Formats: sequence, C-alpha cells, structure tokens
Amino acid sequence: MNPVETLETVKTNSLKELQKYGQSIWLDYIRRNLISSGDLKRLIAEDGLRGMTSNPTIFEKAIAGSTDYDDILQSLRGRTDLDAKARYEKLAIRDIQDAADLLQPVYEQTKTRDGYVSLEVSPYLARDTQGTIQEARALWKAVSRKNVMIKVPGTAEGLPAFQQLIGEGININVTLLFSVKVYERFAEAYITGLEQLAAKGGDVSRMASVASFFISRIDNSVDAIVAARLKSAKDETETGQLKSLLGKVAIANGKLAYQSYLKVFASDRWKDLAAKGAQTQRVLWASTSTKNPAYRDVMYVEEMIGKDTVNTIPPATLEAFRDHGKCRASLTEDIAGAQATMRTLAQLSISIDQITDKLTDDGVRSFDEAFDKLLQAVEKNTGSPAPSKATE
Repeated sequence: MNPVETLETVKTNSLKELQKYGQSIWLDYIRRNLISSGDLKRLIAEDGLRGMTSNPTIFEKAIAGSTDYDDILQSLRGRTDLDAKARYEKLAIRDIQDAADLLQPVYEQTKTRDGYVSLEVSPYLARDTQGTIQEARALWKAVSRKNVMIKVPGTAEGLPAFQQLIGEGININVTLLFSVKVYERFAEAYITGLEQLAAKGGDVSRMASVASFFISRIDNSVDAIVAARLKSAKDETETGQLKSLLGKVAIANGKLAYQSYLKVFASDRWKDLAAKGAQTQRVLWASTSTKNPAYRDVMYVEEMIGKDTVNTIPPATLEAFRDHGKCRASLTEDIAGAQATMRTLAQLSISIDQITDKLTDDGVRSFDEAFDKLLQAVEKNTGSPAPSKATE
C-alpha cells in the first residue's frame, strides 16, 4: 500500500472530531445545486454535518448569482396572484423542504437534537411582533417538516414573538444575538414558552430551539474602536490595555454567554421541564468566519468548542477547518481571562452594550437590504412586482 494513501486514510476529519466535544456543525449556506448535486448528502455522510442555516443574504446570492433557480422562476412567470415575496417563498420553501428531507436521518439518529434547516421570517418584520408571529406560523405550516426551525430576530419585538411561538410548539432559531444580557432574556423566554406549551398538554420533548449568537462582528467593531483610540492613547499603560483587546472581545463575550447558558439550564425551573423530556436551547455560534486576515482563518471555530453547542459555518471556513482545524474543549478555558477582557473594555470606557445594540440594528438593516435585492432579483426573473415594506 502507498504510504501516502495510508496517511490519508487515517487522517482525522476535524469536522467530525468536533462531535467528541459535544458540538454540532451546521452549514451556513444553501443553494439549489448543493442539494441537487449530491454535495449536501456527501457533507452529511463524510463530514458529519448536522444542520443548515439560511438568511436573506445567502438566498439573494444564490438566486442572483446562479442559474440554479431558472426552472422554478420561469414556472412562476405570469402568476399574477403572487408578488415577488410570495414567489421567493415558493423557491425557498422547496430548498428548505428538500434539505430537511436529506437531514431527516440525522434528526432521527440524534433523537431530534439535530438535523434542522432554518428559514427566516421577512427582515421587514424585525420590529413587528404580531407580523413576526403570523409569518412564522405561515412558514412553519408551508414547509411542513418537523426538522425545520423558523428564524426570528433577537430584537426587543422579537422576544415576545419567540416566546409565543415556542408556546405554540414551533421550533425557533433566534438570530442576531450579540449581547449576553439579551441572550439571557431569550433563554428565559424559551423556558417560559415551554412551560406554556406543557400547561396546554403539548409535548415539550419534541421542541427544539437554538440561540444564534454572533461572534466575529464583535471583534470587527471593537478592533475599529481600538485602532482609533490607539492614535490618541495617553501612555504606555493605556496603549497596552487597548492592544490586549484586539481579537479577544468576541471570544470572551461568547464564553460568557455560554456560562449564562450553563446557569440558566441548571435552574429548578429547567429541571422540571427536563423531567418531561425537554431539550435545552443550545447556543449556536454564528458569524464564525474570520474577517480580519491578521487572525487565524479558523479562530472562531477553534476557540468556541464546547458541549451542547452548535457552530454554523460558511463553506470556505468549513473547508479550512476540515483541512487544518484543531479541536479542544476551548469554550470553558480561562473564564477568568474572558471576564478580565470585558473588565478592561469597560475600564477604557468602551461600552459593550452600545456595540451590541448597534450591531443588532446594523444586522437588521443588512438583512433588510439583502431582502430588497433578493426581491428585485425575483422580480427581474419573473416579472412580478416587489411588495412595499408598508404592506408587510
């Protein structure tokens, strides 16, 4: 046997190895060709992929940047009963259903813990509680798969919508979470929602939810503030403190969110639900591609590995981690150091709350703009009018 072949045969797949640490890898990407080519099936079989997430930006790029959807877009031409949003939903739901069907064996093998595909409510509804509830219900019914999660924004208006939907037995992925404080509110709302479901005789053991906590965007914001402050630093002490924050705050913030997860799901309230078969709402690490070329390209995967978590990874980062990612139980390492990083941030009068509030607003606006482009692409290809935001 060729020695090279022998080495390749025994080489550990870092993506699959993450399962030993209790972490599930989901793919932050969807496109028709991924499903139809067999690539998704291969990722599930060979890399241990356990789920998928989508968002308006991903769908916009898939539709505008490929010919994958020409067949369904052509079939929708002349449908005067459907506006651009309704036409988009037709093709998105087809992708979500087909991906969910491929992930159904994972859903069954993991006893409903994994195997999910996420579909987002319209970003136009991010500040509309009732609109979010109504659209989430409609999408849940339209997709009609047990292993789907409807994505609801982690805004103030999204919080009561999330609790209501959990109480109705709808699986939810809370997205655009940046703040530990806000995350804790959604974790508590998950428990309340399950309690409401149980009180109505619902089966809490069939429920699933994740809290999508965004990582790299925190460092993008903090690093920019630090770079500006370094130009006017008063002395070497301040300079040293500022430099100590570079590339550190996002991971520290995430580690503290995980500590909150451990605390919330060790409460007596939770134990009562767990006795009924309820599963914890796992933290899902999102925005884990490295934006700064000065940092290791798999940093936000390697430093966020822990039990009962999910990391949703875009294709390029997935390939990179498979190639040279290193696994260790990093998420619970040096919590004191993470706390010290956040104290330093506060001592330098850099407000994490202001940063996370702005990132939430920016995220809502970014998805809103991507949805505009998405509907324009659908309109261009089907000749259908795009709905105005006022009608959402």
